[in-house]
Amino acid sequence: MNTIELIITVCAVLSPNMCEERHLSFSSDFSLQQCSMRAPPYIAQWIGEHPKWTAVKWRCEYPHSREKADRGEIPAG
Repeated sequence: MNTIELIITVCAVLSPNMCEERHLSFSSDFSLQQCSMRAPPYIAQWIGEHPKWTAVKWRCEYPHSREKADRGEIPAG
């Protein structure tokens, strides 16, 4: 099993210009594309627990993949 991060960009309901990224990590046996397609129930649960926020977009990544790309350890893209 691999660990995948679901990264949700959320904005405050009362201040839509105030946005943040939230990282949800979980073990999975599926691809990043499958993660993105399976994300809506996890996002809905998070929003249900945090009603002052609304989700505007999301993506899936393997943990630390952006850090490695920034250091040139893996090809970006």
